[in-house]
Amino acid sequence: MKQSLLLLVAAAFTACASHPRSELSRWEEHAAKVTITRDDWGIPHVKGHTDADAVFGMIYAQAEDDFHRIEVNYLNAMGRLAEAEGERAIWSDLRMKLFIDPAELQAQYAASPEWLQLLMNAWADGLNYYLATHAETKPMVITRFLPWMALSFSEGSIGGDIEDVSLRELEAFYGGKRAASAPEQFPEDDEPGGSNGFAIAPSNTVGKHALLLINPHTSFFFREELQMTSDEGLDAYGATTWGQFFVYQGFNERAGWMHTSSGADVVDEYAETIVKRDGRAFYKYGTEERPVAVQKIAVPFKTASGLSTKELTVYRTHHGPVVREADGKWISVKLMNSPLAALTQSYTRTKAKNYAEFRATMELHTNSSNNTIYADADGNIAYFHANHVAKRDPKLDWQKPVDGSDPATEWGALHGVEESPFVLNPKSGWLYNTNNWPYSAAGPDSPAQKDYPRYMENHPENARGLHAIAVLSDKEDFTLASLRDAAYDSWLPAFDRLVPLLVRAWDGLPAGDPLQAKLAEQIATLRAWDHRWSAESVATPLAVFWGERMWQSVRGDPDSDEMLIFDAIASKTTPTQQLEALAKASDKLAADFGRWQTPWGEINRFQRLTGDIVHPFSDAGPSIAVPFTSATWGSLASFG
Repeated sequence: MKQSLLLLVAAAFTACASHPRSELSRWEEHAAKVTITRDDWGIPHVKGHTDADAVFGMIYAQAEDDFHRIEVNYLNAMGRLAEAEGERAIWSDLRMKLFIDPAELQAQYAASPEWLQLLMNAWADGLNYYLATHAETKPMVITRFLPWMALSFSEGSIGGDIEDVSLRELEAFYGGKRAASAPEQFPEDDEPGGSNGFAIAPSNTVGKHALLLINPHTSFFFREELQMTSDEGLDAYGATTWGQFFVYQGFNERAGWMHTSSGADVVDEYAETIVKRDGRAFYKYGTEERPVAVQKIAVPFKTASGLSTKELTVYRTHHGPVVREADGKWISVKLMNSPLAALTQSYTRTKAKNYAEFRATMELHTNSSNNTIYADADGNIAYFHANHVAKRDPKLDWQKPVDGSDPATEWGALHGVEESPFVLNPKSGWLYNTNNWPYSAAGPDSPAQKDYPRYMENHPENARGLHAIAVLSDKEDFTLASLRDAAYDSWLPAFDRLVPLLVRAWDGLPAGDPLQAKLAEQIATLRAWDHRWSAESVATPLAVFWGERMWQSVRGDPDSDEMLIFDAIASKTTPTQQLEALAKASDKLAADFGRWQTPWGEINRFQRLTGDIVHPFSDAGPSIAVPFTSATWGSLASFG
């Protein structure tokens, strides 16, 4: 049922006495122009007269659904998480404060075009209106949102580029000790990772319209699904990251876009040669010795008796803030930090109605950590590579710190769209990305690896990519249903290589080896398996738990980073290691689920136990996702 926000909250103004009448009047004016319709699944469909009205309504709807996540995202983005979580969040706050300066964001807000200021104003108004009319909602820290705060969180990725900065190393440098208690913000392997995106040209579809599959692999409810429309031409449907006022990946009536995390080198470290003299620090640069910039940063944090503050002295060179020390050098980090342009790009692409308009948004070059797949009603499909890649000396290894004293290590201009791996309307009639390299993005019509510097892509091909090529190639009759079926095809290609390897290892055991008897039934199960998952399959969890152990055993090996997962496992592990890992995987299944012969459908499931984004494991064992499988929220769109 369609409901006016004004009517929904008209009775709640007794909770608003602390707000000036002028504020309430402004909020009432927005509310009267907004309707929110929730469908049978609870998804909000927001309609406003202006884009600003739609922003007001969509962020209000987000707050209705989960204000806590909105607040946490902005506490993190502004470096204020320790005000809610205490001392353990000091180092994540410091990391953010090295790059986020409220005064600078306020200046950028003031310099923003009027249309964007209106959106940021509406965003803050919508959140403040929600708080004013929902006395039962108790913010942890942020009791009032200000428009400039929207610039602190402007890209929408799972984790921004800043997460390349290690919290442990940061604490070691500025805290004077390396503390194992300083966790990384998103611990590795606790959550599913990766995304799959497909675009199909009209020539390969039954309906002769372009098709787009959007399949981001995030934790459940990491983003909200919604629609926002206005009388000013906004009509976007898809996933929004909690607290942001744009559809991060989705579609409008004419075009659709999705993102996959990229392997392009967009964050670099510089090894600075430090000279200390007369109580000051200098760093070498060419023939110069430049003074290291010194800054005091205060990090408030919650204690049992109230707020306390930790004051830290931090250092910067012209490359960026110093974040750690290695081999006697101070390591500074350089990354994209353009919040105004990023917010502009993130919002304007939602209103792009054709390829030319969408391409224009890409010229802002702030979608730094993602590749983008695009399709539209005119029949265009396109692949755009990471959107903020600086030109650098290709002879250097940019995955390691480079010499900060050498001017030749400076970033040059950004690579343009067509100077990066790029595909537009390939003859193959399809393109994809699965967080792997772009050099197979469109089959035979893909960009050639030899044409690009090494720093353009650090990910190798992956098993999901090989799977995608298999289900997309030589097919010219796609429908929405068959594209969905292709995306969730049950074949697990990595095990075509790995299971025979494991079976050969068992076949080669000498008579009487204890593993021969312990693993006989497991090997028989895997030997008979067709390498396809199903809810009833016992072989699938056995293979997945084993594959997970094998994957962990080769991760971190420098050579393995350049190889397919199954090639790394095959070349970097011995038959004994493979069999011992199977025994441990079998024991783990039995310990977690009562028997190793547990069907996949009893393991790979979602149990909603709490409201946390990072979900705890249940007593019955974890629901898991590993590089050999793929699932999660997805969307399909047809254009034309």
